[in-house]
Amino acid sequence: FVNVDKAFIQFAGFTAGRASSFFDFYAHDFEIISGTAGSDVASTNLLAYTAKLGDGLTATLSMEDPTFRKTGVYSPANGAIAAAVGSSTFATFGASNAPAPVFLGFNAAGVGTGIGFVDVVERNRMPDFVGALRYDAAWGSAQISAAVKDVNVGNFIPGSFLGTTGPGAGVPLTAANAAVRARVPTEYGWAVQGGLKLNMPYISPGDTLYLQGAYGEGAQLYTGYSAYTGSYISNTTSIQGSPFQQYFSDATLNPVTGKMQLSTSWTVVGSYLHYWSPEWRSAFFASYGELNFAPGARFAQGLATTIGGVTLAGSPGVPGTRSFLLSQVLRDSYQIYGGASLIWSPVKDLDIGIEGMYTSVGVQQGRVVDLNKNFGVSAAQINAGIAVRTVSSYDGGQVRVRVQRDF
Repeated sequence: FVNVDKAFIQFAGFTAGRASSFFDFYAHDFEIISGTAGSDVASTNLLAYTAKLGDGLTATLSMEDPTFRKTGVYSPANGAIAAAVGSSTFATFGASNAPAPVFLGFNAAGVGTGIGFVDVVERNRMPDFVGALRYDAAWGSAQISAAVKDVNVGNFIPGSFLGTTGPGAGVPLTAANAAVRARVPTEYGWAVQGGLKLNMPYISPGDTLYLQGAYGEGAQLYTGYSAYTGSYISNTTSIQGSPFQQYFSDATLNPVTGKMQLSTSWTVVGSYLHYWSPEWRSAFFASYGELNFAPGARFAQGLATTIGGVTLAGSPGVPGTRSFLLSQVLRDSYQIYGGASLIWSPVKDLDIGIEGMYTSVGVQQGRVVDLNKNFGVSAAQINAGIAVRTVSSYDGGQVRVRVQRDF
């Protein structure tokens, strides 16, 4: 595995190549584990122009590689879909890897008469556009940045139509019935961030305080609400062995309307670096963040839980049932993170340090099934009233030792 960290050219205000995102500010400068909430894309492909507006004031406009900022659109993908539509075609392979169901027709009673599957793997159709206004002075720095990105999906997957009721049940997708729905329209996510850096030599030479906050819609990786176990996947556990997963998707595809619904997220972080002596220093840091899916998004996904008698395991379940109430899928969540470090630098460019952190993750409302204590319990069993253990949050800690030599 080879990774190019930085490789860029700067000339006459232009920056071209691979560099840190101009949206970022604090970017975990004082941390070893780098677990606080906040944007940190240290290596991305970009083309930017920076203009000097006056004493320490600069403005930057940057086009950046969108790949590094896509968390993905939610998909209840699982092998059950292949069983529903047949498993011998190339189209089914696509359906079983990244599909999201959309109703293609309704009967007089308003019941969906067919389901098509949309390939929700995001495409790179345009660069992300980032703008930043920054001020640097002897006392520190301040920055306001903003970003706009597209959130898009593919087309209906040929051959993956499944009629569910009445005439036409099981009929494959054709040009005629695919035209019932137009292509899913592209949505545009955005984020804003403000940051302040204060130099505090009056406490001790080298002391520095960072404060930062961000808010975004359909742009979770810009606000930095993610998990250090995997920021680019739509659901993961932030702590090994945790009782439920968090969901990080930038959007969900509504199976009734055929339109995307963007999630929102926000984060705040503070970090303070203190020098006890020229050889000894400590960092203290904490953050808080929340992610909320669009109103009604989870309910809409539950309407497509069962397709042709096949239950999609990635679905939150049928609305109104006990399993839906206790499901971990697409739950609004929060994160609390805090930690501190002690680092010794006996000689120049050599750091020997230890860092400890604490994190707490929870759902914002209600409770979910504790998967560690109810392993293998099905939705049908939960709806039948079986006793299950539930949980609303989990926490954990980590300690890491690091020896670093810079050349």
